[in-house]
Amino acid sequence: MSLPIRGLDHLVLRIRDEKAMLAFYVEALGCVLEKRQDELGLIQLRAGAALIDLVPVDGPLGRRGGPPPGEEGHNLDHFCLSLAPFDEAAIRAHLAAHGITAGETQRRYGAEGYGPSIYLQDPEGNTVELKGPPEG
Repeated sequence: MSLPIRGLDHLVLRIRDEKAMLAFYVEALGCVLEKRQDELGLIQLRAGAALIDLVPVDGPLGRRGGPPPGEEGHNLDHFCLSLAPFDEAAIRAHLAAHGITAGETQRRYGAEGYGPSIYLQDPEGNTVELKGPPEG
């Protein structure tokens, strides 16, 4: 028997600078602020069918997770947001308008096959991959 996995539900990032992270994920990338649970220290952003949860390290949940992310280590290697359509020029212009520098576009393999992708970093050093639709 295997588990009936349908896709990514959510991921959780422990954060230090709430304002910078909201500007990046909401204003620059277009996630939608779905729910705040300030009594827990939890901010939930809608990213398509998935959620990105932000947990400030100085909040109730964040204090339970140990030291904040820093240069010596992060909470994850990277996560990938699927984009369709993938208009590279428009994506790069939009990111640049928000002061975001992105890496070169490369053909990479993902859940739906090979397609274009761009890596960038959020304000706290987490790597975000923007992945286009599969080839063909």
